[in-house]
Amino acid sequence: MSEITDETKSPWGILTGIRPAKIATKLLDEGMSDDEVISYFINECGTTYEKASLALEAARALRPIRDDMYQDGVSIYIGIPFCPSRCLYCSFVTNGTKQAAALMPEYIEALKKEIKYTADIISHNGTPVETVYIGGGTPTTLTPRLLEEMIDCLYDNCDLSKMKEFTVEAGRPDTITEEKLKVLKKYNVDRISINPQSMNDSTLKIIGRAHSADDIREAMKMARHCGFDNINMDVIAGLPGEDMEMFKYTLSEVEKLEPEDTTVHTMSIKRSSRLNEYLDEYDLAKGELVAEMVSYARKYLAERGKFPYYMYRQKNQLGNLENVGYSKPGFESLYNLYIMEEIQTIISLGCGGVTKTVDLETKRIERIFNVKEAKDYIERLDEMLHRKDVLRRI
Repeated sequence: MSEITDETKSPWGILTGIRPAKIATKLLDEGMSDDEVISYFINECGTTYEKASLALEAARALRPIRDDMYQDGVSIYIGIPFCPSRCLYCSFVTNGTKQAAALMPEYIEALKKEIKYTADIISHNGTPVETVYIGGGTPTTLTPRLLEEMIDCLYDNCDLSKMKEFTVEAGRPDTITEEKLKVLKKYNVDRISINPQSMNDSTLKIIGRAHSADDIREAMKMARHCGFDNINMDVIAGLPGEDMEMFKYTLSEVEKLEPEDTTVHTMSIKRSSRLNEYLDEYDLAKGELVAEMVSYARKYLAERGKFPYYMYRQKNQLGNLENVGYSKPGFESLYNLYIMEEIQTIISLGCGGVTKTVDLETKRIERIFNVKEAKDYIERLDEMLHRKDVLRRI
């Protein structure tokens, strides 16, 4: 089709799936050499050499971590559907803090019931909890009291003695306070995310962020002061109005803060986002420029000792590209690997959660959905609880 239409070939060739690295992992498991994997991607899938090597590198990072994974373990995801504001490109169902302040205590009460119900099932099954991930939304939108109440409930009801990783997204710097960070440290949270997306103040205003680049720097300083030594930061290539120099500036400023993990997202035009609704009003980068941005990021981060360890793709990404997590060796997020490579059961709590059960022998994957709206979740909590009954082993 590329030859017939004279269109530039997609960097991922014929591949349309979310997880191209899974293909590389499967080929390695079947005994292929690195060169054979690269050849398969280029010749059978029509990818570029760059993307073939990226998939291979991510697969190589996964395998030793997979070998150390609990074979009967599970991970827990807890969703907090509140944000200070809704970003231009966001399609998640979240509730702004001003409108939802009254809803937060009620939501946490409902969530605590689901934590207790699910913890009982996990205990009954005798499966160790390997990782916990609290995401959203922005979990640190919660007050310190509600944050502590929720995590305390998790510890009171769930055996976390074998937990290897506990992540909390503190994505918005304008939600981070020393009091909240101390709550997280008290409960052994060992990994957090502080997500600037851009270090250009003009861009932050365009995308609806109520903070500045200096707020990001201050949040990182505060997190380090509180003892966090495993921090992820997200950036986005292809944000409205940004050129190559602005993207390079963002990467440079982020790396000055020395996060252990940097995730480079490619701008995605999501169907229910404000960006999609008013697309004509924004100056989006062309695919070739975004491709240049992500290629630059890979080389730049490699020079600083960070290498790709997980990746995924989304619909309508500029340039038909991908999102990649780069980390220093030993700082790879277990949860991110497990969910992206679909190699461990992830039990999701809270509204918008999708529990995904994985049978490692049959490779069968099944899903259990929670409703997306916080109000619906509270009102239909009993239904959400009983949907998880299928997890209980006889």
